[in-house]
Amino acid sequence: MPMGAYDEDEHERREQQASKVDTDFDDERTIYRGEVEYDSGDSTEELLDRFEQMKSD
Repeated sequence: MPMGAYDEDEHERREQQASKVDTDFDDERTIYRGEVEYDSGDSTEELLDRFEQMKSD
């Protein structure tokens, strides 16, 4: 059979594989505690100026 030819058995095999649901995973949620802070130290105007400069390069 040439490469790329339509094979109905292969099509059905792939359809069956795609329809299976994988339930072999841990469904428990991970709880994270703590804080995240982010401060770039730049003002909005400085960030916009830097962005415009990057676009022009």
